[in-house]
Amino acid sequence: MTTTLITGANKGLGYEAARQLAAAGHTVYVGARDAERGRKAAAELGARFVLIDVTSDESVAAAAAELRDDAGGLDVLVNNAGIPGGRTPPAEVTAADVRWVYETNVYGVVRVTHAFVPLLQASAAPAIVNVSSGLGSFGVVTDPDRMESQWPTLAYSSAKAAVNMLTVQYAKALSGIRVNTVDPGYTGTDFNAHRGTQTVAEGAEIIVRMAQAGPDGPTGGYFDRRGPVPW
Repeated sequence: MTTTLITGANKGLGYEAARQLAAAGHTVYVGARDAERGRKAAAELGARFVLIDVTSDESVAAAAAELRDDAGGLDVLVNNAGIPGGRTPPAEVTAADVRWVYETNVYGVVRVTHAFVPLLQASAAPAIVNVSSGLGSFGVVTDPDRMESQWPTLAYSSAKAAVNMLTVQYAKALSGIRVNTVDPGYTGTDFNAHRGTQTVAEGAEIIVRMAQAGPDGPTGGYFDRRGPVPW
């Protein structure tokens, strides 16, 4: 049985990825910082709940200890929790604005990965899936034919670019753990007031695929549901 933790899984892409992976036979832990919403989502999905606020060292450490005691280990970590950060014009973005977004979207990935690597290293086929965005791709946002090139999201885009580099560095350093970053695409969720053109099932597809890739699957890559994404 594959044990999988998904952060930020009480709604949106995290919830849908949890649903699909639970249906595929994974023992899924729904990670959420809101206990009531997290427990409700886990009950609906037939999953388990773990309280985790990725911005808190204490919360993340407690979640890792709970999973170790409850499951004995972890096979797949999906770093999905994130915040949009608004669309303030870049010239008006302050250091505090960027720090606020990075606390969840970048430092949260580091905090959670650091805490759960020991559990992953005990797995026979461990994997980390970092949920990024096309907005974090230099190749995508500099392509005038891509919709993402029209979005001046300084804090969010730079945070996702940082996540992409974290993925590359972790993949190089964590021998035996497959580490990949994924772009779900423009998906209709609370993140964008449901303006996204993809369904959550379509958006979650690449998350689920990378979570299910076997030991011979890719590592250090950047993918959407159509294939590799340019860095």
